[in-house]
Amino acid sequence: MRLLFRWSVLALAIWIATALLPGITVTGGFWAYLWVALLFGLINTFIGSLLKFLTLPAMVLTLGLFNFVINAAMLELTSRWSTHFDVKNFSSALLGALVISLVTWSLNVFTKKKLWR
Repeated sequence: MRLLFRWSVLALAIWIATALLPGITVTGGFWAYLWVALLFGLINTFIGSLLKFLTLPAMVLTLGLFNFVINAAMLELTSRWSTHFDVKNFSSALLGALVISLVTWSLNVFTKKKLWR
């Protein structure tokens, strides 16, 4: 149940990023957002975790801000592997990573107290 909730939160965060940023688009409807969220989650879990481990010194030096660069790279990779998702350039991916991180963090903090206790 929790996994489905996190998946839907990620899909909602991607929808908000596409609504706010002109450089990120998802073609298709509701199912396309779920597909992109699933693919982004899998890529970020496996490849992103490895990259975060390998770039740990850069994470420490930038106080964690390098995490947005890695998430932007994962968005770019998701864009290359999905026909429904398009990111125009790296600055759009960086802003998209920031929006997605803020939305997922705020929704998880807001709902954690109400749903899971």
